[in-house]
Amino acid sequence: MKIPTPLVLILLFCLQSAPAISGAAVRCNPQDKKVLLQIKKDLGNPYHLSSWNTQIQKDCCDWYSLDCDLKTNRVIALTIFQSNLSGQIPPSVGDLSYLQQIVFHKLPNLVGTIPQTITKLTHLTRLDVSWTNISGPIPDFISQLNNLNTLDLSFNYLTGNIPSSLSELTNLNYLNLHGNKLTGSIPDSFGTFKGNPDLYLILSHNQLTGNVPKSLADLKLTKLDFSRNNLQGDISFFFEPDKEIQIADFSRNMFQFDLTKVVFPKALTSLDINHNNIYGSLPQGLTFLNLQFLNVSYNRLCGQIPVGGQLQSFETTVYFHNRCLCGAPLPACK
Repeated sequence: MKIPTPLVLILLFCLQSAPAISGAAVRCNPQDKKVLLQIKKDLGNPYHLSSWNTQIQKDCCDWYSLDCDLKTNRVIALTIFQSNLSGQIPPSVGDLSYLQQIVFHKLPNLVGTIPQTITKLTHLTRLDVSWTNISGPIPDFISQLNNLNTLDLSFNYLTGNIPSSLSELTNLNYLNLHGNKLTGSIPDSFGTFKGNPDLYLILSHNQLTGNVPKSLADLKLTKLDFSRNNLQGDISFFFEPDKEIQIADFSRNMFQFDLTKVVFPKALTSLDINHNNIYGSLPQGLTFLNLQFLNVSYNRLCGQIPVGGQLQSFETTVYFHNRCLCGAPLPACK
């Protein structure tokens, strides 16, 4: 009989001593799993969430549309997009206590309003409910989400005034309310935002009226889009040499001011002021900017287009339908 070598004996001992492996440990927190199954039920058990099934996959951290924290194993992100699921945002979402991000994007059959239960989500930094059919006013209680830095409610059917209380979100650095049916004026309180210096403020494609509050001049905005509203008055205070604004779109409003002596910030790369009542001439300072986009058409501008910079490289349509602009790329001045 062949005697086993010492190495074989060691291997046999290890195999006999090792505990039986019954499968990988389930990370999913039991409370989170219970809430997720309730959310699925509230949404009518849609096919999009078919992986949310304890018979198929016990560990909810591996379910579709979810992210769990690697240390605590609590659900920290709920991201549902491009789906035909229908119904309202389940109030039970507010019971996912450790959520940091909520994204409901491109869900045409999502209706109703944003539930107040989200105010329980004290860790929430991103709320994105966009391209849906939710309606009603923007809830005032959103201002209670103190850690929010991103709020995207674009392409919905939201109505009413913009709540002035949103300015209480001191960590907010991205606000997008584009493509709703919002009315009233821009809150004067918006001038008190104290968030990240790279603040993006997008209020375009609504039905906003009145003058833009001058208090907004104190903000360190990098991107500003107020296009396609019914706003009026003078917004030249946004354009000063020390400003950090890079992209500005004020097109299709009723703004009226003299452009002649405006001194644009050096950081400006995109300027769209088409379809307004802006008068005067194009300032020479535009030639010193690294403009990637420009549109001043459909205003009341006059005089020669300054020579230099990028101004002669743009299409003639950029300058169309003004009172008496002339010079390249338009016909020469007489």
